Amino acid sequence: MTDIIKVKTGSKFEEIGSYSRLVCVDNWIFVSNTAGRNPDTKEIPSDVIEQTEQVFRNIETALASVDASFADVVMSRVFIQNPADTHTVMEYIGSKFHSIDPATTVTCPPLGSTTYKVELEVTAYKGAASANVKKINLAN
Repeated sequence: MTDIIKVKTGSKFEEIGSYSRLVCVDNWIFVSNTAGRNPDTKEIPSDVIEQTEQVFRNIETALASVDASFADVVMSRVFIQNPADTHTVMEYIGSKFHSIDPATTVTCPPLGSTTYKVELEVTAYKGAASANVKKINLAN
């Protein structure tokens, strides 16, 4: 039988929208679009990189709850409010995903509030961090 784990973080938005921060179906892990709100203070930094750092902390905590990490991420979806922040945000994300190299989508749609400067959604596969990975570079 398939095991499904649903993780909530206590966010009022999870309750209002009736969703889980993370759903784990066997080895597949789906993390909801996550903003840079500090779960303890409920505050969101005004700086785009500080928000991005908090986004990563929030997702890292959710992944750890099901014994996974960023090294297990196979897909990321990056939502950046202001297109002018794209290069800065992607440099930071690139440093976090260095050598993990997930498939990634980056887009600049309006987010739920102008307070949010960046949000991130990831899909992970438990065990990907220790899997035998073959990298193919089509540019060579």
